[in-house]
Amino acid sequence: VLIAIGRDACTRNIGLETIGVKINEKNGKVPVNDEEQTNVPYVYAIGDILDGKLELTPVAIQAGRLLARRLYGGSSRKCDYINVPTTVFTPLEYGSCGFPEERAIEEYGKQNLEVYHSLFWPLEWTVPGRDNNTCYAKIICNKQDNNRVIGLHVLGPNAGEVTQGFAAAIKCGLTKEQLDETIGIHPTCAEVFTTMDITKASGQDITQKGC
Repeated sequence: VLIAIGRDACTRNIGLETIGVKINEKNGKVPVNDEEQTNVPYVYAIGDILDGKLELTPVAIQAGRLLARRLYGGSSRKCDYINVPTTVFTPLEYGSCGFPEERAIEEYGKQNLEVYHSLFWPLEWTVPGRDNNTCYAKIICNKQDNNRVIGLHVLGPNAGEVTQGFAAAIKCGLTKEQLDETIGIHPTCAEVFTTMDITKASGQDITQKGC
C-alpha cells in the first residue's frame, strides 16, 4: 500500500498575516514568483512551503543558494523548478526529470509533442525467469524545438541512478537525435533511451523481444 497524500505547510499562526504575506488557505503554502519573492517584496520563501513546487531537499538547497547569490552576490541565476530529477523509491523505482506528459501537453500542445516509449527488462531478470516486460521508459520531445527532450521517465531497477545521469544532459538541451547517436552500454537499463524508435501515437507494440 502506497500512501502519498502530501503535506500541509505549518505557516499559519506564525504572524505572516500581520505583514500581509498571502498563503494558500487550502494547504498553507506560500505563492511566490520566479525569484522566490512573496507578494510582500521584502519577504522571500524557499523549500517545501512553496505553493506548486517540488518538496525535495536538494531543490530547497539549490533555491536557497541561488537566492542568496542574487540578493548579496550580484547573480541573476534562478532556480529551475522544471528540470528536476527525482525518484520514488518503491521496490521497482520510478525516476523522472522534466515535464510529465500531461503537463507537457498543457504547456506546448499535443500536436507539438512526440512521445517515444518502450518496455524493457534488466539482464539480471532473464536468468531467474522473472516477468520480463515490466519495466518502462518514456521520453517527451518538443517537435517545435529540434525534438528537444523536455521529459524523461523510467520505471525499473536503479531508476534514480539512471535519471541522475540524464538530468545534466536534459539541462544542456538534449535532443532525440543526440540520444539516437549515443552508444548505449550493454547490458544496462539506461541503454533503452538510446534505441527508442516507437512513438506513443503510432500505437505499435512496445514489447521487447530480446535481451
